[in-house]
Amino acid sequence: MDWAAIFSLQIVGAIATLVLLSIGLAVVFGMMKIINLAHGEFMMLGGYVAVLATHNLHVPIWISILVLAPVSVGLFGMLVERLLVRHLYGRMIDTMLATWGLSLALTGTATMLFGNTTVGISSPLPGISLGAYQTSGYGLFVIAVAVAVLLGMWALLRFTQFGLCARATMQNAKMAAALGANPGRIYSLTFGLGAALAGLGGAVLAPLTGVIPTLGASYIAKAFITVIGGGSAVITGTLSAAGAFGVISQVVTFFSTPVFGEVALLLAAIVLIRLLPQGITGRFFRRAF
Repeated sequence: MDWAAIFSLQIVGAIATLVLLSIGLAVVFGMMKIINLAHGEFMMLGGYVAVLATHNLHVPIWISILVLAPVSVGLFGMLVERLLVRHLYGRMIDTMLATWGLSLALTGTATMLFGNTTVGISSPLPGISLGAYQTSGYGLFVIAVAVAVLLGMWALLRFTQFGLCARATMQNAKMAAALGANPGRIYSLTFGLGAALAGLGGAVLAPLTGVIPTLGASYIAKAFITVIGGGSAVITGTLSAAGAFGVISQVVTFFSTPVFGEVALLLAAIVLIRLLPQGITGRFFRRAF
């Protein structure tokens, strides 16, 4: 049954990857109702921060991935919110165009600075043997990070003052302000949190995929599919959609090829959105975070 254990780990790994790809976008879209088309580029920035800090500054790889990347991209996200997004609240089309322009600017800047070549960092963990089969030790780390992110987000929204104020502000900003909250500060911190999670995801996946200026384009489609399929609930929606799409994609990949796995994921997303236009949490788990 060694192959069954390996297959199960591959499915869980696919789910964890989708969670890391989409959780930052889910925070911004689910809580702020903003479609951030620069989400993939935020992940690209996180990957570059991790790679450059590790190679050029000789920072330990774990600090580069888990600390420097999310903090740097989170601060950049707060700056973007303050200078760009804040002036476009309530204007979804304008926000989409603005963040799309930002994504093009970031891609172009990265191409000028680093060239159109792939850079990366070696996996810091060795492979793990299960009987006659072997799996990636770093894949287990990706799963652990995804679980930690989901638990951390649940604790943040459930038990902290920021989580309470954020949920109140997103539901009724004027009422929250009347009760003493600062909506501007909440919006800035929320957008920064989404950017930080995107940077973390890009940094964690950098040893697996490498980093290239156009990397965001390959991330954004899966992230949007997962977020829209999950619905407005940040944690439950992301986990449920990532679980459904991850299982379908990996099962099809196992019995055919990765190309057919990607096609199956897209077809599953089309069917899900057709049957549940408001996402999984629009029909189920309505009171979940």
